[in-house]
Amino acid sequence: MSLTETTEEISIRVGTICDGLSGLEGALLPILHEVQEEFGFIPEGALQTIAKKLNLSRAEVHGVASFYHDFREEKPGRHVIKICRAEACQSMGADDLGDHAKRKLKVDWSETTSDKNVTLEPVFCLGLCACAPAAMVDGKVVGRVNKDRLDRILSEVRS
Repeated sequence: MSLTETTEEISIRVGTICDGLSGLEGALLPILHEVQEEFGFIPEGALQTIAKKLNLSRAEVHGVASFYHDFREEKPGRHVIKICRAEACQSMGADDLGDHAKRKLKVDWSETTSDKNVTLEPVFCLGLCACAPAAMVDGKVVGRVNKDRLDRILSEVRS
């Protein structure tokens, strides 16, 4: 999404996504995923368009979009780092790892660095429990992440 993109242009693109998926049973989630794939987040203006296309209230669409952790309301940084917060990863040091990442990046969970380069997000299970603590870097899962490995990852994405 460009900075100059109008609400009308967003609505047209979201409408096209809705038209392609609205025939599915339970189409709301696939539409929200596709909109986020298209824009990197769910633009505020998209909610009304989705609601109209699916004959739902805007509140219903917002409720679903805000319920699931993976849907974003703001454009993420160029790189997204997710650190697992589930029990297996916690037991292997994920809380300390998350605190380390927040200190290094100078952000809190679900925030983006001031240079718009990195967004740090919590995730509640990547299915890599045997290799805890786990992280996801730009969609790629990484196991056995410790502070040194995280520092190397951060150096790579920040360069």
